[in-house]
Amino acid sequence: GTAATVLGCFREAAHDERDLAGVLRRLERAMARRTRARTGEAPAAPGHADPPDEDFVTVLLLEILPDGTTRALNCGHPWPRLLSGTGVEALARTDPLPPLGLFPLPPDLPAVRCAPLLPGTAVVLHTDGAEDARDADGRFFPLERVLADAARDTPLSPQGVLRTVLAALMRHTDGPPQDDVALLVLTNERPPQPAHRAGCATDLSVPRHLSGPRPPPRDITSPGHRPGP
Repeated sequence: GTAATVLGCFREAAHDERDLAGVLRRLERAMARRTRARTGEAPAAPGHADPPDEDFVTVLLLEILPDGTTRALNCGHPWPRLLSGTGVEALARTDPLPPLGLFPLPPDLPAVRCAPLLPGTAVVLHTDGAEDARDADGRFFPLERVLADAARDTPLSPQGVLRTVLAALMRHTDGPPQDDVALLVLTNERPPQPAHRAGCATDLSVPRHLSGPRPPPRDITSPGHRPGP
């Protein structure tokens, strides 16, 4: 499917491209090739019609640097949540780009500078199925409130956050949710930077030749749905 095409392209592009914009443009080209290939596919045999593929995907590319700095490019995906001792906030508050495949990417693709992932904090990435899950009365799952409850547990651990969210989600939907749900929790386990004396300028950046290979940006995608009439 389309999501598999995007994921396969990402795994290669993340090692080849220098920045998030280059990765995202590679994903767009992969989707365009798949669309062109689909137009030449033979129709399914009578009585065995294949369900239509997704027309688009939501994509979140997230880069986390060694000092906790985060940068992202977001195409229609829910912004991750940052959990800390003070509560829950969106990792960024800018409007995402449209889902990948609906419109061409703009000429300029500056990465969004997001809230830092510091020691003692956690970032929760999720698909829209976590927010859109409904109970028997049609009420949406209160993800923000549940994450706030999880943030009160110290020290924060990915396993603890996942247990809290999944247990609350199962109670809300009275069983497995109807839509696919994916959750990923990231924490910064590096020791805090030592304090420096006032008046001393310090460069916290790590030279590329000393820091080793830059880790690839993380990605989660969820398939979109064919727009209705």
